[in-house]
Amino acid sequence: EAYIGVLIDDLINKGTEEPYRMFTSRAEFRLLLRQDNADIRLTEKGYQIGLAEESRYQKVLQKKEQTAQLINDLKQKKLEPSESNETLESLGTATIREKISIEKVLKRPQIGIEQLKEINSDLKNYLAKYDKEVLEQAEIQIKYDSYIEKEKQMVEKLANMEDFKIPVKFDYLTIPALSAEGRQKLNKIRPQTLGQASRISGVSPADLSVLTVYLGR
Repeated sequence: EAYIGVLIDDLINKGTEEPYRMFTSRAEFRLLLRQDNADIRLTEKGYQIGLAEESRYQKVLQKKEQTAQLINDLKQKKLEPSESNETLESLGTATIREKISIEKVLKRPQIGIEQLKEINSDLKNYLAKYDKEVLEQAEIQIKYDSYIEKEKQMVEKLANMEDFKIPVKFDYLTIPALSAEGRQKLNKIRPQTLGQASRISGVSPADLSVLTVYLGR
């Protein structure tokens, strides 16, 4: 839920022989630990221990509720080719042949909330009901959705392969996708399983993902 949690977990479970540096690559769910959603992730925690006022907490709850409602509506609402294609073409993105959800259109890199407003007046008026923070959060969640899902699947795969044996003579030096530090630590310590590898200081979640792919071949 926060990088301080990653730091504490690393220091307790992995330890360190040198000053600890907090990198985003150390977090398993780094796509969720973004600056734009810090209030959504942590305000409730702050409220529970008396650090966040009631008014601030209620404001965040309202933002979460409105964001969820907006995302749901964008999944349900459809765009017609006749009303959308001229704008889509002018924005340099593919036209549509049949009805498509606004959410799918928003996933395109050329399209943002501001571009959606250009498609028709009804959509523009609907989006005007929400403040800038809600619109921004909904857009980010929609665009990140598939990447976050892949990240969750990879973490689950790593958890399921905790006891997966690593060959005794496995050559880490031949895997260019490993980080320099991860390659060095793995080659020096020679863990017997993926679970052991995951608890080595300096071996990041990204390194474990690469290792999982190579071991699965």
